[in-house]
Amino acid sequence: MTEVTNVVLVHGGFVDGSGWEGVYHLLKQEGFDVGVVQNPTVSLDDDVAVTRRVLDKQDGPTILVGHSYGGAVITASGNHEKVAGLGYIAGFAPDQGESVGTLIAGFPADGPQPPILPPEDGFLMLDREKFAASFAADVAPELAAFMADAQVPWGVGGPNGVVGEAAWRSKPSWYLVTADDRMIPPSAQRTMAERIGATVSETPGSHAIYVSNPAVVADLITQAARAALG
Repeated sequence: MTEVTNVVLVHGGFVDGSGWEGVYHLLKQEGFDVGVVQNPTVSLDDDVAVTRRVLDKQDGPTILVGHSYGGAVITASGNHEKVAGLGYIAGFAPDQGESVGTLIAGFPADGPQPPILPPEDGFLMLDREKFAASFAADVAPELAAFMADAQVPWGVGGPNGVVGEAAWRSKPSWYLVTADDRMIPPSAQRTMAERIGATVSETPGSHAIYVSNPAVVADLITQAARAALG
């Protein structure tokens, strides 16, 4: 069986690509060539274009991985010819005509709600005081505080961007459900994973699982790389 040796990592809203550092190092140790996308998170279309430019540079089949809003980005960009499989890390997986915003609107009303503040000048932020508990509950407190203070404003064109052709309809997918997530309810993650026909793994952990437990994320990506071309 031929294995995929390229991985491209796509971050979500409110953060940048540096959060992938732990996952990056583990994948490099396993011999993968790893690209990390730095999306501006101003609009979905822009982020798809940036991601596709990184994919253009890959030498061969690639596992495209998205966390949170990054799941929408990989859904919209994953039809790229070099993408062999999709990895969703607590990620949104919209279908054609859907957006992150429409998926959020369907979250259970009685569950945890992401503490997104009203937009200012077209950008969204998370409530700094609620960031750690909602986004990064199992991250070291000092790092979680830094992440809260280092938030990247998320343009409303990101969550409102509508997906065209959904890549998961033609590419195999893997999904890591984070059982203690307070940003995307685990029940919503399971529903999305089932709908896209993903190979599902589940782990204890917060929305920031890629920071708090990079090994479990790297394991799922390695599983995808071994199976995508099988």
